[in-house]
Amino acid sequence: MIAKIFLFLQLHLTIKFYALKNHNDILSSAKETILLQSNAVANLVNLLDNSLAEAVNFILNSNGRVIVTGIGKSANIGTKIVATLNSTGTPAVFMHAADAIHGDLGNVQENDTVICISKSGNTPEIKVLVPLIKNSSNKIIAITGNPDSFLGKNADFVLNSYVEKEACPNNLAPTTSTTTQLVMGDVLAVCLLQLRGFSSSDFAKYHPGGALGKRLYLRVSDLIKNNELPKVSSSDTITKVIIEISEKRLGVTAVVDDTNQLIGIITDGDIRRMLSKTTKIDELTASDVMSKNPKSIDVDAMAVDALETLENNSITQILVTNSNKEYVGVVHLHDLIKEGIF
Repeated sequence: MIAKIFLFLQLHLTIKFYALKNHNDILSSAKETILLQSNAVANLVNLLDNSLAEAVNFILNSNGRVIVTGIGKSANIGTKIVATLNSTGTPAVFMHAADAIHGDLGNVQENDTVICISKSGNTPEIKVLVPLIKNSSNKIIAITGNPDSFLGKNADFVLNSYVEKEACPNNLAPTTSTTTQLVMGDVLAVCLLQLRGFSSSDFAKYHPGGALGKRLYLRVSDLIKNNELPKVSSSDTITKVIIEISEKRLGVTAVVDDTNQLIGIITDGDIRRMLSKTTKIDELTASDVMSKNPKSIDVDAMAVDALETLENNSITQILVTNSNKEYVGVVHLHDLIKEGIF
C-alpha cells in the first residue's frame, strides 16, 4: 500500500514538473495575466468621475499632509504611493491600518487628508478606523473596488478601482486589484505635480542621490575640478605636446593663445596619425597638428549636455570654457561613466 502511495506521489510530481517545463503553457499564462491587468487598468478611464478632481483639489489646497493607510497587499501598495507623492512634492506618510487602531492613529494631524485603500472596503480594520478618522474631522479619500462598501459610503471622495477578476487563477490573490490601486495612486500624484508646476529642478531636489539625481543637477564644473589642465601654445614643439598629453593623462591637450583663449585641440589620435605620415617631428609645432575651432562647452552647462555633445560628435573629450571664453578644463567620457551618467 505504501509503495502504491509513493508511486502515485512520484508520478504526480513528475507530471507537475513537466508542466512547469512547458514553455508554451508558461507564455500563455503570462500573456493572459498581462492582458487581464492591462484591460482592468484601461477600464479605470470609464470609472473616473468628479470625485477624483475634487480629491486632487482638496489635497492641493490643504495645509496638511497625506496619510495613506491600508492592510495586507493594499498596505504594500500604500507605501509605494507614499513614496511617489513624497518624491513629487506632496508630503505623505504611511500608516498601517492595523497599527492605526493600536496607537498609530496619532500620526493623523488636524489638517491631514487620509487615503484609505481597500479592495472590498469592508475589512474589519477599515470599519474600525474610518469612524475614528471622521471623528477627528479629517477628510477621507477611498481607493476601493467597491464604492457601495462601508469605506465607499463613509469616504468624502471615492476613487473606483474595480476589477472584474484577479489575475490569480483562483481569483483570490490580490493581483489585478493591487495594480489598479497603484495606478490610482499614480493618477493622484501626477495630477498634483502638474498643478504644482513641479519641474525637473524640483525633482532633482528630492532625488540628489544616484544617477538619476546627478543627471538633473551635476554640472560640467563638477566634472573638471579634479582633472588636470593640459595646454600648450601654438609654437610649442611636438615633443612638448606629446609630453603634455602623456603627463595630464586625458588623451588631449588644448592649444591656447597668450590670453588663454582656445585656438585648437590636439588628441592622442592626432599624434598617431602624424607619426604615420612623418618621422621628422623636430620640424613640427603644435600649430601644424592641431584641429582649429575645437568643440567646447561652457563650464556651467549640465553634465548631461556634455554627454550629448560627446555622443553627437562621436568624441571622447571636450574642452571647457568660462563665460569669457577662456580655457578652464577638459571633460572626458570616463568622467561621465564614473558619475554613472553614461
